[in-house]
Formats: sequence, C-alpha cells, structure tokens
Amino acid sequence: MDNFSNFSPSLIFGLIIVVIGVMIVVKGLVVVRQSEVMVIERLGSFNRLLESGVNIIIPFIDQPRPISMIRYQKLGDEYHPIASTEVRIDRRETVMDFPGQPVVTTDNVTVTINGALYYQIIDPKRAVYEVENMSQAVEVLAKTTLRSVVGKMELDKLFESRAEVNNEIQSAMEDAASKWGVKISRVEVQDIEMPEEVESAMRLQMAAERKRRATVTEAEGEKSAAIAMAQGQRESAILNAQGDRESAILRAQGEQESIKLVLGALGDQDADKNTVIGYLLGQSYIKMLPQMAQNGERVFVPYESSALLGSMGMFRELAGAPEDTVARHLREQSSHGIRNGIVGGAASGS
Repeated sequence: MDNFSNFSPSLIFGLIIVVIGVMIVVKGLVVVRQSEVMVIERLGSFNRLLESGVNIIIPFIDQPRPISMIRYQKLGDEYHPIASTEVRIDRRETVMDFPGQPVVTTDNVTVTINGALYYQIIDPKRAVYEVENMSQAVEVLAKTTLRSVVGKMELDKLFESRAEVNNEIQSAMEDAASKWGVKISRVEVQDIEMPEEVESAMRLQMAAERKRRATVTEAEGEKSAAIAMAQGQRESAILNAQGDRESAILRAQGEQESIKLVLGALGDQDADKNTVIGYLLGQSYIKMLPQMAQNGERVFVPYESSALLGSMGMFRELAGAPEDTVARHLREQSSHGIRNGIVGGAASGS
C-alpha cells in the first residue's frame, strides 16, 4: 500500500492517457498489402479508399466497410458454397467455378453445363455500395446469361461453338457487371453433360458417320487405283503398238532391201522375179508349219503348198540360199564374159 501511495493521481492519469494514446496510434495505423484496398466509412458514410501501404485512420470513428463474398469449394462431385465477410477487397482477377446448371437447347435436350467465370473488381466503392452481394450477383447473372445463350442453340452447334458461346456470355454480362464496378475478363464453358440416351444416340451416329467416311474413302481409293491402272494399260498398249509398228516397218524395210539385192543380183526379168516370189512364199509357208503343228497332232498341207515346197527344195538344191544364188550368178556372168572373149578371139583368128 505504501508503494501505490507514492503514485500521485496525476501520474496515474498520465499513464492512462499514454496507454490510450498508444492504443489509438496502434489502431490508427493500417497497413494495406499490394493489390488490396479498403473502403473506409466515417460515422456511417463513405470517406475514402485505403490503397496499398501505411495508412492512418481515426479509431472508432473511421471504420472499414466489409464486402460479402461467396466462394465454392468442390468436395467430390459436389460444390459447397462458403460465405465470408471481408474488409480487404482483392483487386486481382478472381475465378468463380460455379456448379453445373441444367439448360434446355432448342431441340429440347436438357444438358448440364459447368462453367468458370473470371472477373476483377475495378471500382471497390461501387462493388460495395451498388450491390448487396457482389459475388452472388455475378454468379446469378452468369447462370441466367448462360441459359439464355445456350437456349438459342441446338445440341450439335453447342459442341461446335464453345468459343462463340463464351464470347456471347461475356459480352452480355459486361454492361450489367460494369454497374457494380466489376470487369468480366472471360467466361469458359467447361463440361457439358447429356442424358445417357442422348449420349448413346450420338455415339451411334458418330460411329455411322465414321463408317460412311471410311467407305467413301475406300471407294475413292479404289476408283483412283482403277483409273491409274487403266491409264497404265492404255499407255502400255500405245507403247506396244508403237513398238510393233516400228518393228514391222523395220522388218518391211529389211525385206525390201533384201528383195532389191536379190533382184539386183538375178536380174529384172519376169522369170527371175517369179523365182524370187516363189522362194519368199515358200519361206512363209515353212515358218507357218510349226505354228500349225502346235494346234493339233496332224498337219494338212495344201496341194499348192506341197508343190511350192517341192519347187523350193529343187530351188535350194539347184541354187542354194539366195546369197549363194547371187554369188553364183555373178560367177556365171564373169565366166560367160571370159568365155565369150575367148570364143570371139578364136573366131577372129580364124
């Protein structure tokens, strides 16, 4: 009691003032982190925004205005909403993964669509004062807009035009969200669940379509192969015909030159020509006999052919080959000239 009696009432009062001052200073210093902002009300009305850094407020007079937020937490296959009240407003882009919503398309198919919404608070004052629950308002707006956009489409077009659906939902939400100080960055349609019977029908349709495409592709391949084969056969026939033509021309030219040589060696008399013609016909008959023998066991030779063959045998016995005939004819002409010369000389001498 003696120790406490040493403190005067003024000292005690001063200590109380100091403690209160420290509490006021501590309460009045507010540190706001980067990308965060606080809405300050003074005596119930809006006063200012506290940006990132160290800020000073008047305790018990200046109070931060909280904002209500709803976030979803996925546990298994279900989404559970979690409501919270926050005095620090996050200005970063936030994703809202809301649960699937039943939507009816124009062809009367009910599908469940699960989407994700990316938004950002641009004006914290309007996000606090213009709407009661900003996150809930954005969620409801996204769901209603999704039903409105998807309800204008058929099921097949919905699967083909996801990007178009996302852009249309985003553009439809921008005007309403801007009144709340919120910017809609993008909207993504994630999962589209269909009834089991519709999914089975689509699988059958897809299998039939793939089979049809495979059949068409196979038919086109066979058609191309047949066309290529026909073109190859046509070009081969043309080349063979050209080769046969050139070969026939060369053979005819060779025979023509051979006949000219034989006629030149024998002479231009009609008897010599008939001899050469008979010899050539005989050669043709001889060449045809093996082919005639291949078609049967017996070979019937016409009377004219047997006579011609006999004459050819005699021709070969007497004259030999055409080359021998030409050589012999030349020898005969040369010997005949020498003999005539000798006879002429003897006659003149006599």
